[in-house]
Amino acid sequence: MTLTVEQIVQGGLCIGCGLCQAVAGPDRIQVAMTPDGRERPMVRAPLDAATLARINSVCPGTRVEGAAPGTQSAGAQHDLIWGPAERLAIGYASDPKVRYRAASGGVLTALGQFLLESKRVGFILQVAASASAPLRTERRLSFDTASVLEGAGSRYGPAAPLIDFTSILERAQPFALIAKPCDISAVRNLAKLDPRVDQYMRYALAFVCGGASELTKSQDVLGQFGVREDQLSLFRYRGYGNPGPTRLETKDGRAFELTYQDMWEVEATWRIQARCKICPDAIGESSDLTASDVWPGGGPSGEDEGFNGIIVRTQRGLELYDSALAAGAITVMPDPVSFRDFDNFQPHQVHKKRAVWARLAGMKAAGQPVPETHGLRLSDCARLNSVADNLAEARGARRRSAAGRLGEPPATPA
Repeated sequence: MTLTVEQIVQGGLCIGCGLCQAVAGPDRIQVAMTPDGRERPMVRAPLDAATLARINSVCPGTRVEGAAPGTQSAGAQHDLIWGPAERLAIGYASDPKVRYRAASGGVLTALGQFLLESKRVGFILQVAASASAPLRTERRLSFDTASVLEGAGSRYGPAAPLIDFTSILERAQPFALIAKPCDISAVRNLAKLDPRVDQYMRYALAFVCGGASELTKSQDVLGQFGVREDQLSLFRYRGYGNPGPTRLETKDGRAFELTYQDMWEVEATWRIQARCKICPDAIGESSDLTASDVWPGGGPSGEDEGFNGIIVRTQRGLELYDSALAAGAITVMPDPVSFRDFDNFQPHQVHKKRAVWARLAGMKAAGQPVPETHGLRLSDCARLNSVADNLAEARGARRRSAAGRLGEPPATPA
């Protein structure tokens, strides 16, 4: 069944990646911020059947797949929860400045810089705080290592890194993408229709994602300190330590900080978007390499020097990992790491992976559309649960769907 863009949005399947705008063109679809603090596509002109079918084929709200066949070696490890891995490690950026400024250990930033320095790519597609409106996040093309570093640190609010992705392909230059797992799912979907993706996107690097919050979460922080958005000169979610504080600075010289615990300890205040609650792949299975926080028990116990869990997904990712390690761009700890260590670092991801199949079943029972998934072992993960637990997840999702809590109102610009 082909969904309209409006059905994708109102079904709670849109994450606001922006690829539909790139596919249809900004004259027909424009991604804009809604009053609820979500970046969503606004249909400006009628879409023909071919364009709508293409959007359905690439949208990470309608289709999510695991690792592509043939991208792993015969010796790769495979785990029911975590998927494939050529290598598992704990590491960090060797440059102490990168390690300190980044959200965790700086591995993705260091790899992005290494890709530019080694001339493997011409630029990095990533996101960063808007220079003119620092509460907002915008897509960034980084052509030098300094620009990559400027984009270091988590951006928890809405972001649309793919709004002009087809124009980026038209540059006909090799590049790397550093993004959320859902963004990478989108471009992997597009690669099945457009050979330029595999021709020019040489590497796709992901972070293990806890979900994208609505902008209203950050706007509430401004209200807490009595700051208007137009007064901001800086809004930094994390970094400058691990996890580092959320820091606001104003144009008139005032500064405010919240600890990570102050910002995120109460999950009910996260305002995570609906699509994130039923995400089939928040751990970057279709990436070449995924980096995570290393927090035993699932959360920080204080500040530390900064470490990343590293899951090398593909042979291409392994070549990058080995080369960056040999060049001294990243450092890894000598102790062996297992998938069960990642269970300990990211227990909420284990719970989500085991719960998603039942949640999707509950949504379907309520008549709500769900993404088509392949290669993610969701039903097998659900079998790790008791029947009672799966029924509870499914019934809860059905109730929330029927009440509209896993959907969204029609998208209108703020």
